Order: sequence, then structure tokens, then C-alpha cells
Amino acid sequence: MSMVEPVEDTHGFPFTEHAQKFEVIPTDAADPSSATFVVHDEDHTLGNSLRYMVMKNPAVTFCGYSIPHPSEFKIHMRIQTDGSMTAAQALDKGLDDLIALSEHVLQTFQAKVAATEDYEIRDGAHI
Repeated sequence: MSMVEPVEDTHGFPFTEHAQKFEVIPTDAADPSSATFVVHDEDHTLGNSLRYMVMKNPAVTFCGYSIPHPSEFKIHMRIQTDGSMTAAQALDKGLDDLIALSEHVLQTFQAKVAATEDYEIRDGAHI
């Protein structure tokens, strides 16, 4: 039995090199307010953060995620809206909001470190 050796760049997870990062599991095509998305090569870190950001949208009535199997590096994210926007639009807004929040946290962290003489960010640090 061979084992999958993690690659350093993937933070310990074997990268499966899917052609697409996202895919949609087919459901009722007549109802764009409800969909299940598959996000490849991700785990609970993105799943829970993205679920939280999508649920902050008042048009979203349900958002949940699951990992189908511990050895599969993908998440299934189910989104349902009240019909004022599609599930894909809610996912897109959630991703945009998560990026904006992450950038704010990084900028705030860097500003606090720069303002304190006790800490320094060394050249080449990955933050």
C-alpha cells in the first residue's frame, strides 16, 4: 500500500489538481435560490469561515457545509436564499466579504506590529 506524501506548498494536504476549484452539484435548475457547491482542496478552515460570512447576508436563509469523507479534500456547501438573490450570488458575496475581512485583519496586524518596538516582521516572513 502506498501513501500519499504531502507536498510542502499544500500545508500538509495532498493537492488533487482539479481543473476547477468550484463545481455545482446539480439540483433543481428551475430554482436558482438553492444550490450545493463543491469546493476542492479545502477543509474546515475555509468551510466554517465561509459559512459564517455567507450567513451574515440577510438574504440567505440557510448555509451549511460538510466534508463528505475525512480522506477527501473537498467541502460541500449548501446555500438557500429568500429568492432576492441566487445562491451563486450569495456565495460570491460571501467570498468577497471573507477576502475583505482577511485583508483588514492582516493590515491591522501589520500596523500593530510596526507600532510596537517589541516585535518585528522579518524580511521573507509569510504573513
